[in-house]
Amino acid sequence: MSTNTLTKTRFAPSPTGHLHLGNLRTALFNALLARRDQGVFLLRIEDTDAARSREDFAQALQEDLQWLGLAWQEGPQVGGPQAPYAQAARGAIYQQYYQQLEDAGLAYPCFCSEEALKLSRKAQLSAGRAPRYAGTCARLSATEIEARLAQGIKPSLRFRVSDEESIAFDDLVRGALYFNGADIGDFIIRRSDGSPAFFFSNALDDALMGVSHVLRGEDHLTNTPRQLLILRALDLPMPRYGHISLIMDAHGAPLSKRLGALSARALRAQGFLPLAILNHLARLGHTLDSDALLSFAELAQAFSESRLGRAPARHDETQLQHWQRLAVNALDETALQQWLEHSEVLQEIPAAQQQAFLATIRDNIELPADARVWAQRLLVDPLDHEPAAREAVVQAGAAFFHSAIKLLDTQPNWDFREFSKTLGQQTGLKGRALFMPLRAALSGVDHGPEMARVWQFLGPERARIRFIQATDL
Repeated sequence: MSTNTLTKTRFAPSPTGHLHLGNLRTALFNALLARRDQGVFLLRIEDTDAARSREDFAQALQEDLQWLGLAWQEGPQVGGPQAPYAQAARGAIYQQYYQQLEDAGLAYPCFCSEEALKLSRKAQLSAGRAPRYAGTCARLSATEIEARLAQGIKPSLRFRVSDEESIAFDDLVRGALYFNGADIGDFIIRRSDGSPAFFFSNALDDALMGVSHVLRGEDHLTNTPRQLLILRALDLPMPRYGHISLIMDAHGAPLSKRLGALSARALRAQGFLPLAILNHLARLGHTLDSDALLSFAELAQAFSESRLGRAPARHDETQLQHWQRLAVNALDETALQQWLEHSEVLQEIPAAQQQAFLATIRDNIELPADARVWAQRLLVDPLDHEPAAREAVVQAGAAFFHSAIKLLDTQPNWDFREFSKTLGQQTGLKGRALFMPLRAALSGVDHGPEMARVWQFLGPERARIRFIQATDL
């Protein structure tokens, strides 16, 4: 546990799209760390990119976090001492600190065009050097600056980095790290349109909002020394940073290439449960001793920065499906019904049969779409047999099902155990040879719920109809 008096973490997404598994995991890890330490989880909307940021995305990401149970204790809708929590509304705050850096000679206007900067980077790469700003505007006189401003050129603002600077910090995941100022170069902290660069606004808000710990993707690792330099120059507190591994697919390819199908919105629309998603994400790049389905509180208790791995995390869809099965099985009857009602599956089933239907299929569904398939199989006649089931029915032969029909007619109230035992005695069949054709004839597939439940749900009249259909295959 942190030695700070208060652990405060944050999730700071840009509202330029829907939340996907990568940034959902970042949100989860920060929420777990705060919950474990009885601290504060803060939400901040980083909407400084006016061209790409959208209010509907900002609203959607808040809805998605709430749906997942990742409640924030400070931020939009909740409030807090450092409002506003959308960066687009914090321009006046940033301007104060820009001015402070300029007054101290630690920031200067840069009039270099994007085209000139591209040519400079290309030349440096051709010479085998790492690209960094050449310092073209670093030593402009006040007169030269005024002349360029008079020409209507809108400058960006660069932070001045001495070649003698050194930046060292202890990464929560990767241990001790060291960077040289000479490898960084002067960097932009305010764009020419007046909007703050990520380096600046992200670091400044973390400091001003009292964030103590930042867990984020390793793609931000090179941002950290720049942000530490800014905070050092402004004499502001520095959070502890931890850079987590990125998520890859099962084949080792970047998951980002197909994140659209793995957004929180898409998963929710398919019927994935929040607890399944949280349990899956909590084990991507983070080890847990327990293989059980854990509540959010239990995940928080088990969370540890020392268990965050450096190797790429592998997303395996079968693992997500595994946690979904466990989450569905953990639902009580009311929650199960609400889950399926939300997806409108139960609207297709007569109210008097809904409870029995749920009891029959609950162990054999992962998503509402599965329930819809079982509704078709158990409620619609004539039955559509899958190939393997059709083969099992044909192999059993019409005589087998005539025997079943005759037996059912003599005692329609038998339960499945008594019926199948007696049918086996009459036909000389047992085991798979007995039960598979019965399953195939009654459900149309060679797998599924316990046959006793299917038998009870169908009832003798519909079982007889399906046996008759089987004689004609």
